[in-house]
Amino acid sequence: MSSTIPNPNGQTSLRALRRMIAQRSVLGALEVFAADLGPIFRLSLPGFNAVMLNGAEAARFVLVSGRQDFRWRMEGDPVTALLRHGVLVEDGDSHDRLRHAMNPALHRQMLQTYLTAMARGTDAVIARWSESQHIDMLVEMRRAALLILLETLYKVDFAPELDRLWQAVLKTLAYISPGLWMFSSRLPRPGYAAGLRQMDDYLYRIIRLRRQHIGQADDLLGLLVSDPAMDDGLIRDQLLTMLIAGHDTSTALLSWALYLLGQHPAILRQLQDEIIATCGQHPPTLEQLHQLRLLDQIIDESLRLYPPIHLGSRRAAVDLTFNGHTIPAGTRVLYSIYLTHRTHPHWDDPHQFRPQRFAPDAPKPPPYAFLPFGGGPRNCIGAAYAQLEAKVVLARILQQVDLTLLPRPVHAHMGATLEPRPGVFMNIRRRA
Repeated sequence: MSSTIPNPNGQTSLRALRRMIAQRSVLGALEVFAADLGPIFRLSLPGFNAVMLNGAEAARFVLVSGRQDFRWRMEGDPVTALLRHGVLVEDGDSHDRLRHAMNPALHRQMLQTYLTAMARGTDAVIARWSESQHIDMLVEMRRAALLILLETLYKVDFAPELDRLWQAVLKTLAYISPGLWMFSSRLPRPGYAAGLRQMDDYLYRIIRLRRQHIGQADDLLGLLVSDPAMDDGLIRDQLLTMLIAGHDTSTALLSWALYLLGQHPAILRQLQDEIIATCGQHPPTLEQLHQLRLLDQIIDESLRLYPPIHLGSRRAAVDLTFNGHTIPAGTRVLYSIYLTHRTHPHWDDPHQFRPQRFAPDAPKPPPYAFLPFGGGPRNCIGAAYAQLEAKVVLARILQQVDLTLLPRPVHAHMGATLEPRPGVFMNIRRRA
C-alpha cells in the first residue's frame, strides 16, 4: 500500500524560507525539507513540480536498481537543447556507444600523458598574478580548467582564444543554470544566442582543422574525428558537453578546495609541507601525486561538502515505488548529492571540514553515501581525469605561492555546478 509523497506544510515552508534567506541559497531550504520529511518529498512551485530524493538508498535506487526506469533526456529542457546529442543527455544504446567512443581518451592509462599540460596550464595562470591584487580564485580556476581541458583533450592552445570567448563560455553556462527557465522555458536569455554562436564557430573550426590531420587520434578530438559514425554535428555535441561539464566541475572543485583551505590555515600549512617535502619545486610526477595522502583527503572532503554536481535530474519512464511511495510515470525526479553528503546517519558532524574522515584507516561510508561523480553504469566518465587535474593544480599553486583568504561572505550558488559566490578572494605571496 503506497502512501502520499510528503509535501512541506506551512510551518516547514516558513522555516525553509528563513534558512534560504539566511544562507542565500536554496540548499538551506532543502536541508530543512529533508530533516522534516525524510528521503522523499515533493517540490511544488508555480510551473514546476518534482519529487526530491536524498540519502544513500535513494542514490542507489536512481543510479543502479531503478536505472532502466529513468530517462535522462528531457525535450524542452535547456541542458538537452544546448548539448543536443551529447553523451550526458543521451539514454540507452546511444549513450553507451558515445561513452565507448570517448572512453579511451579519459582512461587512467592516458592520464600520465596529460601531466605536463596540466602543470603548464596552471603555471600560465599563476604567472598572471600580482601580489598587489586580490585574486578571485573562482575566476582563476575557471581559466586554468579551460586551458587544461582544451590542451589535453582537444590538443589545441586555447590561450589566444580565452579572452575573446570568455563571455561566450559564461553566457552558455548561465543558460543551463537553475533559474526562471524552470518555470518557463520561453523566457529570454540575453546574450545566450550570440555566445553559443561564438562557441559553435570555434568548435566547428577545430573539428575542420583536425580532419586535416585525422591520423592524430590519441586525444578526445582525434578519437571522435577518426570515428566514421561521427559527423561534425555529433562531434560538436560531445566537445561542448566536455567543455561545459568538464571544465565547470573542475572550476567548482578547485575553488571550494582553496576556500576551505583558506578557512583552515593550519591544514593549509600541513598540506603545503607535504607537497614541498614530496615534490620540491618541480611539477609533480604521477608517482609523487600518489604519495600525497593529505591532498587526496582534502579533495575528497571538498567534494563531500560542496559536490560540483550537487543535483541529478531524471524523468520517471514508468510508475515507480520508493520508500513506500508511488512516483507516477512522467514525474521529474531530482536526487540531491548535496543532501546525501550531509546526512547525519552517514557522516559524523557532516557540516564540518574534516579531511581525516577520508584517511586510509578511517571507517568507510556506506555505498552511495559518497558520490561526487555519480555511481553505477553512468558514473562520470571523466572522474579520474578530474581528480588528477585537481591534484596537479593545487600542488602547483601551493608550491609557488602562500595564500591568505580574505574575510568576505561566501555562499553556495546553485548554477550549472555548485559554486562559491561571489568568489574566493585571496591574497598571495610568492614563495622564495
